[in-house]
Amino acid sequence: MGRLLNRTALVTGASRGIGRGIALRLAGDGAAVAVNYSANEGAAKETVALIEEAGGRAFAVQARLGSPGSVEQLLAGVEAGLVELTGSAKLDILVNNAAATGFAGAGPDEVTEQIIDNCYEINAKAPFFLIRKALALIPDGGRVINISSGVTHSAFPQQIAYAMSKGALEQITLHLAPVLAARGITINTVAPGVTDNGDPVFSDPEAVRQMSALSVFNRVGQVAEVADIVAFVASADARWMTGSFIDATGGTLLG
Repeated sequence: MGRLLNRTALVTGASRGIGRGIALRLAGDGAAVAVNYSANEGAAKETVALIEEAGGRAFAVQARLGSPGSVEQLLAGVEAGLVELTGSAKLDILVNNAAATGFAGAGPDEVTEQIIDNCYEINAKAPFFLIRKALALIPDGGRVINISSGVTHSAFPQQIAYAMSKGALEQITLHLAPVLAARGITINTVAPGVTDNGDPVFSDPEAVRQMSALSVFNRVGQVAEVADIVAFVASADARWMTGSFIDATGGTLLG
């Protein structure tokens, strides 16, 4: 506890699910957190309230990533919020968590150009330009963490568009690592597997049974388990790790 004191963080897509869990964990470790949301202001405010009730500091900032001007809108809101909350615009930790999902069932024959474009706009293009533009706020020794998915390392044809775009996100991690290292900034990928993010499907016992079978632990992951890994990567303990793919799938990718 407290290992992120005097640090600040931006978590995209943090109004619920894994993003909310990451925001709560980073705040619990002492970071002041910018909670980005696309449209659900109520959920974002709930995330902020949960952080504040636990003694942490946070604020919500709206931006629909993937739309024109969204990166600039987000960073302007983050900068203003950080100055108001901390007195400085310094951003120590950037977590690219927001993602275009919901394309289960769109196999190779059903994928449209619109689906491909939407996935790449939100899952790859937005994080790339967010990183590039956020570097003006990120100090030497900062952290960039990209949230990918285990589907990039295992065959799930019904998630092909999503997997393609997340694979591109992982390439951003790999190819920016030596560039950012010149400033002591690390960049890593954390890839969750099936994680109970509050989706209604996790209320279906049979669906949960089938999803559990994918993991060697024979259960689905919990948001807090992914958030714990992200918190480690965001800390000084991970200072000698960069350009890495971190398997957070509960052994799903072991074969």
